[in-house]
Amino acid sequence: MLKVSHLSKTYGSGEKATHAIGDLSFEVEAGEFVCIVGPSGCGKTTLLKTMSGLLEPTSGTVELNGKRVTGPPEQMALVFQDYSRSLFPWMTVAKNVEFPLRKRPKGERRTAVEQALSSVGLDGFADKYPWQLSGGMQQRVAIARGLAYRPEILLMDEPFASVDAQTRADLEDLVLKIRHDYGVTILFVTHDIDESVYLGDRVVILSQRPTVVQETLHVPLPRPRDQVATKELPEFAQLRAHVYRAIKRPEEAAVASTV
Repeated sequence: MLKVSHLSKTYGSGEKATHAIGDLSFEVEAGEFVCIVGPSGCGKTTLLKTMSGLLEPTSGTVELNGKRVTGPPEQMALVFQDYSRSLFPWMTVAKNVEFPLRKRPKGERRTAVEQALSSVGLDGFADKYPWQLSGGMQQRVAIARGLAYRPEILLMDEPFASVDAQTRADLEDLVLKIRHDYGVTILFVTHDIDESVYLGDRVVILSQRPTVVQETLHVPLPRPRDQVATKELPEFAQLRAHVYRAIKRPEEAAVASTV
């Protein structure tokens, strides 16, 4: 469904150039939940913005359903980390969710907003303003806005990094429910190793800059997943350790993979 081929991104030129992304290639199949992890500063957010058409790559291509991405595709929605900056504070929750649908008929918009808010557990909050809600609830609004026009693929940029641990666990399970209910493909960028293993069908592990795909790890944990039962599995601990070594101790991980 999504194909990234030899993607690179450089900011500036000459001696002051910053090579944010070196040479990245990977694919995402329809219906998959793929997590992307890597060292801090390896260009994960730049990658997501380039894949979504918000940034132009220096070289390489991104294709969605066989068509090259040259701007934000209608089939794609993007949820950012900083919900406080992605929501309009002067708009109600309903108006924020409705914003991407503003060219559609009024009745269709109303139904889509109600369904999206219900899917994220925000029934009864349509007339509230973002600043009246907790951080976790604001991020639910941002997710609802991404879901409102039924995208084929949802790109999420460390969406739970700014909330507390309990809220994070609740939002993780919410995204798994949404994936199941909507059948949407999800590409999820995170710096949290446990989160990547808990959520993903596969984990794409990035290297230090200039960034390349260091490894793609299949996650064969059973579904549905559970915050307690899944994380108590020996396989979860093994996969978590593998990802940790690949990010923090890449030389050790390379040796371990050959044994």
